[in-house]
Amino acid sequence: MNNFVFSQKIYSYLLAAYRWYLLTPQRSLDQAYKAALHIKAIEDEHFNGKKIEADSTIYSSSMMDYFELDLKKQLKIARMRLTEFRASRWFSNESNQKAAQKTGIEYPSASIILEKLRFIDEIISKYTVTDIDTNYGIVTQPQRVKIDDVATQKSLASLPNKNIEPKPQRKADTTGVLPRSILGTISRLQIELDPNSEQDVVKSFRQAQRRTIISIRFILLLIIIPLLAHQLSKAFIVGPFINHFRPPETTAVFLNFEMEEEALAELERFEERIKFESLIVNAPPISPEEMENRLKEKAEEIAEQFRAESANAIKNVFSDIFSVVAFVWLLLVSKSSISVLKDFFDNVVYGLSDSAKAFIIILFTDVFVGFHSPHGWEVILEGISRHWGLPANRDFIFLFIATFPVILDTIFKYWIFRYLNRISPSAVATYRNMNE
Repeated sequence: MNNFVFSQKIYSYLLAAYRWYLLTPQRSLDQAYKAALHIKAIEDEHFNGKKIEADSTIYSSSMMDYFELDLKKQLKIARMRLTEFRASRWFSNESNQKAAQKTGIEYPSASIILEKLRFIDEIISKYTVTDIDTNYGIVTQPQRVKIDDVATQKSLASLPNKNIEPKPQRKADTTGVLPRSILGTISRLQIELDPNSEQDVVKSFRQAQRRTIISIRFILLLIIIPLLAHQLSKAFIVGPFINHFRPPETTAVFLNFEMEEEALAELERFEERIKFESLIVNAPPISPEEMENRLKEKAEEIAEQFRAESANAIKNVFSDIFSVVAFVWLLLVSKSSISVLKDFFDNVVYGLSDSAKAFIIILFTDVFVGFHSPHGWEVILEGISRHWGLPANRDFIFLFIATFPVILDTIFKYWIFRYLNRISPSAVATYRNMNE
């Protein structure tokens, strides 16, 4: 009876999931349409039906920040749901439509779908957000001429032509004929003589502040979301499923021979401890029956412990899959945040002093590819094997230790030779002196 009820629940869950899959195109289009309607409502209510301009003088900077954040959120929702709509429509076929009709689902007419798509495209086409958003605002001219030369950029910066956009320069691309200190001094003097320098400083500070907030928030999301996905899936999805199809009474206690050897060693220590305690307290010897009963109770306790550990290892495998899916999904939907994070790390790393760069490089290389690193890698690999309930393969561990740190060391040396030596040769010299 219990199996029949459980089967009915599984069938209802599968049917609900299938209906959710069949409704994906309609649901995605409706959500994208609602986001476009929200943007249109902001335009009509606050900007007289015009597009939301970043440099609008109608409202203060704080109010414009509020409108820009709301706009970015709705644009992101609209683009994501349109992508989901196209993907679901690509997988949809005639058989799926017939199945949807059998389950009572009615799709809207083609004219309604086309009208919604036209409206969404009309709203989204007004706005374009750059991949590496240094201003974190709205770019009103999506097509601009890229200027690569630094001198040409500076000379064209004062021209009124708004269709010329300097290419964003990273610190890795700022090497030139003259030393950077001289160029930096000249640039600083130009900034100090500029009457609008105070506004530029405030604007740069706001940009840096936004970049830092977005980067820290994204790093926390990269850590918290996979952990939450692992724990929630393990508690509410994987755990009940494994407990139902793997009842503790009928399953094997051990997943591998290492668990069995560990249990036997623990039972032997328990027996030796009993004999030792009886000897040091001068108590009468324990009878064989009592010894057997105590060993039996301990064996049942150890079996229960390792049975739970085996079930937990199986749950960890499937929960880790959910965690990886959540991590990959977060990366796919956060491309703009990834670009901001790259720029944030670029400014942090290349903004360090030469001695700090050398210290971090030496610390990182000694931990992961240094003389004592094989012991750390061995502990990590054994922990992963135990986490998944797999036997620790010594041959694989030794082969991994013999190859992976060497690959990491090669990557480090190539990065130092290819990039750091060109960007900060003094940091490379400091690193070599400290390493020697």
